[in-house]
Amino acid sequence: MKILLLTFSCALFVTGCSTPTLYSWGNYESMVYGMYANPDKVTPEVQLEKLLEDLEKAEAKGKKMPPGFHAHLGFLYHKTGELTNARSSFETEKALFPESATLMDRFIANTGG
Repeated sequence: MKILLLTFSCALFVTGCSTPTLYSWGNYESMVYGMYANPDKVTPEVQLEKLLEDLEKAEAKGKKMPPGFHAHLGFLYHKTGELTNARSSFETEKALFPESATLMDRFIANTGG
């Protein structure tokens, strides 16, 4: 009986201590890592495809994307020549994370905005 109570208490403690994640990370971290580790395999086009899928899934679940996500999307759009989408992504990052305003303003200026 004591073992059962101890097991139940441990299980309750472990599940009670877990915290829900604030952000939906999806493939973001692995894409950024892959961009530097395997640039030939993780092209901007591949990253955009995966990250836009992650964004769609997160929005469907009502989750937020982490800081830097939209800035990274903007970087990828800029690399593929989609300057309007790049500017929009930088503006989204700036709106969601105002502490990034100075950097995002510089990036926006580089897109002709």
